[in-house]
Amino acid sequence: MTVVLALLSSVIWWVIISSVGAVVPSLIAWVVLRWNEGTTVVFNRTYLACLIWGLFVMLVCGVVAAHLGIQHGPFSPLIHNNGFRVAQALSMVVGVLALWRLVPRIDARRIRLGSACMAMAAVMAVSFGIATTLASL
Repeated sequence: MTVVLALLSSVIWWVIISSVGAVVPSLIAWVVLRWNEGTTVVFNRTYLACLIWGLFVMLVCGVVAAHLGIQHGPFSPLIHNNGFRVAQALSMVVGVLALWRLVPRIDARRIRLGSACMAMAAVMAVSFGIATTLASL
């Protein structure tokens, strides 16, 4: 019973932390999508897409980090690992697909695939900038 409660608690914390972590990427994606589409896009759907993407990123990157045995800092070996880079590229594809399929424009038409790519590229550029800055500390 203790194991079940520990797993349930871990899943709940995983979702809560991902929910908090999805706010900044969704704001970046929303601004880029609004600029690129030339019309308003629905923010709560952008947040949902970024939340799904964030859950996937935490799962995949956590598995890669655990496989490499890097659970504590410094994280520079993790950032320079090819397996981690492949996981990040896969997460970008999942993020683009989540944005493209889930985010409508205000006129109920789907956003363009190129707009989803631009939004995910902007989010990943900011993320990589922060990650490399923190890894060099």
